[in-house]
Amino acid sequence: MSDGVMKNPSALSNEEREKRMWEKIHKGEVVETADEMSDDYFQNLTNLMLQQADSELAGAFGYVPWIMKAPTTEEKLAVANIVKDEVRHARAMYRLLEDLGIDVDSHVSKHDYTMRVDLKADELKSKRAADDRRVNIFYYTIDTWADFVMFQFCMDRGAGHQLEDVRKSTYGPWKREIERIFKEEMMHVNHGDFWVKKMALDRSTKAEVQAALDKWYPRTMNIFGKPKTAHNATYRNYGLKARDNDEVRKGFTDEVRLKCSEWGLKLPDWKPDWQKIEEDGVISG
Repeated sequence: MSDGVMKNPSALSNEEREKRMWEKIHKGEVVETADEMSDDYFQNLTNLMLQQADSELAGAFGYVPWIMKAPTTEEKLAVANIVKDEVRHARAMYRLLEDLGIDVDSHVSKHDYTMRVDLKADELKSKRAADDRRVNIFYYTIDTWADFVMFQFCMDRGAGHQLEDVRKSTYGPWKREIERIFKEEMMHVNHGDFWVKKMALDRSTKAEVQAALDKWYPRTMNIFGKPKTAHNATYRNYGLKARDNDEVRKGFTDEVRLKCSEWGLKLPDWKPDWQKIEEDGVISG
């Protein structure tokens, strides 16, 4: 596999595969193999899956230092388990890609998933900092415990809202795997919620957790992508996504706003600069 166009390994013609695919989709069934996918469906599916897989792996590597730096031995174990979950999620997604004929190890070996942007660098907005497929929020460093738990509160929650669409996907293997991943992601969100609430209700840590919210909330808002894009319309047409990017972002925002109101945190302003957006919203965990 190159980092450009991925080829469907099926020996059947594109016309035959497309016919089989739409027959299944129109009957409310799911696609199970590459032999049932048109070339375009294959390209869009593998693009989304590779973005998720790379994000899971990069996210796990970003969490590793917090096994050592977590505030208690109980939390060191909790973070270690979260890292294990994220690596397992990555491997599960890469396995599905291998089943579709993708040379995963060749792809992964070309990239540095530990790479992070300099804190003094300009905000990425929704641009990538390298040529791997991770969601760009995984290029930022996690510098404090407040950063770590706020990342779970914001990013893991945002990913959960995106994964809701995959639970309705027309690609059966991905849809089934996401059910397992989704449950663990919600545990990570709950871990973030516990700590953000704890720190927000403590006068000695409220300012710190508010600063973390000011940092990570706008970055998370950028992961969903521009409204009404051609890419999103294609994903929805194929049943790989169910909603427009802005609908998913609104669900995330409403949930975060409610929790911030309950805990006395101020939701920061976020104004998109769509002219600078170069990538569509992507899935992660």
